[in-house]
Amino acid sequence: MTQGSEQQMRVGIIPVTPLQQNCSLLWCTATMKGALVDPGGDLPKLKQALEKTGVQLEKILVTHGHLDHCGQAGVLAKELGLPIEGPQEEDRFWIAQLDDDGPRWNMEAHTFEPDRWLEDGDKVTVGELELDVVHCPGHTPGHVVFHHAPSKFAMVGDVLFQNGIGRWDFPRGNLDDLLHSITQKLWPLGDDVTFVPGHGPVSTFGQERLTNPYVSDDAIRRGLPV
Repeated sequence: MTQGSEQQMRVGIIPVTPLQQNCSLLWCTATMKGALVDPGGDLPKLKQALEKTGVQLEKILVTHGHLDHCGQAGVLAKELGLPIEGPQEEDRFWIAQLDDDGPRWNMEAHTFEPDRWLEDGDKVTVGELELDVVHCPGHTPGHVVFHHAPSKFAMVGDVLFQNGIGRWDFPRGNLDDLLHSITQKLWPLGDDVTFVPGHGPVSTFGQERLTNPYVSDDAIRRGLPV
């Protein structure tokens, strides 16, 4: 469980699907209203987390269109009567093929239509919280990151990991775009920003600038092959 520095936002990480994707439950402590970020599967597990915390879910947020991140977002939204916000519309083609991708990965996944496509610079609200939307293409063309500046906290999906970066070999992935997203859009948010990646442990932007073999300041300076 990770807590925002101003005691206004709390975030719980709930790994879901066989790919152990980090679904995040974030909520506003003042209102106890919350959102699930990337509910890709294991819906009973997610509902149990909601009951345990007492959070009133008001929306679903999606970073990108891969099935482990949003394969069951539409199902959950329909069951609970919730809107879906995100990703950016360039990921429409990924969401459109979820019904086909599910059997390929032996996972349940269903196509849906977000209630709101997001753009760089947009805001999303959760209770009294306001999060900034940062469009970070490269892993997928419509990938977005959610940043809560007061808490110095971000949910980055599959753009960046502890000691790694997202794959760029999927359709419409692009390494140059991915590196630009990380170094020109994420790093300026501050070294002290803690982030939840799509998989694996939490880290900070500052730590990754020191040690990440792909995008550390030293790796970028030396132009190491990736």
